[in-house]
Amino acid sequence: MTMTAQRSIVIGGGAFAGLGLALALRQGLGAEVPVIVADPALAARPSRDPRATAIVAACRRLFDVIGVWNEVAENAQPILDMVVTDSNLDDATRPVFLTFTGEVDPGEPFAHMVENRHLIDALVKHAEAEGVELRATAVSSYDSRSDGIDVTFGDGSTVDAALLVAADGARSKLRERAGIATHGWDYNQSGIVVTVAHERDHHGRAEEHFLPAGPFAILPLTGKRSSLVWTETRGEAARIIALAADDFLRELELRFGLQLGEITVLDQPRAFPLSYFVARSFIGERLALIGDAAHVIHPIAGQGLNMGLKDVAALAEVIVDAARLGVDFGEASVLERYQRWRRFDTMAMGLATNSLNFLFSNRSTLLRSVRDIGLGIVDRLPPLKDVFIRQAAGLTGEVPRLLKGEVL
Repeated sequence: MTMTAQRSIVIGGGAFAGLGLALALRQGLGAEVPVIVADPALAARPSRDPRATAIVAACRRLFDVIGVWNEVAENAQPILDMVVTDSNLDDATRPVFLTFTGEVDPGEPFAHMVENRHLIDALVKHAEAEGVELRATAVSSYDSRSDGIDVTFGDGSTVDAALLVAADGARSKLRERAGIATHGWDYNQSGIVVTVAHERDHHGRAEEHFLPAGPFAILPLTGKRSSLVWTETRGEAARIIALAADDFLRELELRFGLQLGEITVLDQPRAFPLSYFVARSFIGERLALIGDAAHVIHPIAGQGLNMGLKDVAALAEVIVDAARLGVDFGEASVLERYQRWRRFDTMAMGLATNSLNFLFSNRSTLLRSVRDIGLGIVDRLPPLKDVFIRQAAGLTGEVPRLLKGEVL
């Protein structure tokens, strides 16, 4: 089969992973292979998503290669350095145990904070310009066979495709229809997400403050604003977000501290339940899972979305390489290569975030002493810090070409 004879690729899910994959495939395969993104959320434009996301250096390179980074660069805040503190809620001081400078290479920050709405809107705009077909409807069903997959949409239309990609989130109906089980557990924690303004400039500094209930992350946005990701037990999080505005602000000030002066809450705080799971398989017959459909991890390391973008880079490379060899990119051997590439990294990151959550989200005096000693040792070993920062930036291991900033 030649590249021009390949049938459509359908992507169920139009968030970062789905749209990013569509653009990477359009760039690598050209216009000969139709790419369809189906998601009812595509009808709601411009995006009103109030959340913000840390985009690590490798994933920023991906967005640069597929042509969307310039669209959001002016609204992206570089993380120029990061500090890690550890204390109880009522401690008078917050000792700093670990600091990171924010560059992986000269002039390249290890991460940027980007508000979701800016990035989603840029991805949609660029996808339309590049000829990606956007359908504001869901994939309702599909039937796989050895030589193709019949995809039915919520509006009743159908497509005979070569491959279906499930990018429809943690509660993926496409994964469920394929009978792919997941294994994992619930943390009995929730992440409270809210945006605040503050009196003083953050100067691009991010702070991860470890409290007994879990991490309290202060992540810089453009202007004198920050995005907060605040971990509490499930019951305590529900209590906190139900508080009146003044009471919520008092709870927030206890954790935020005074380093940036007076703070103002800019949006409605929301709590998201935290869990960990990995799909038992990342592939099915003519089906590939990416992003939260394949794995969900704890936000303690800020890697959840970036793991999904690594899936995008790996799957796009596998598909494009197969197409250039004249191979049917929906066949099992091609998808197996994608699964082998991504599964080890996913399991390793899951183990790391589970271990960090156990180590830092507890009230054990012994564990606190051990972790603080460990943080202090790392802080005094610059080469080790460099390894950690490159790992966090997504630049270690077998890195797909898009994450290196290379065109497919």
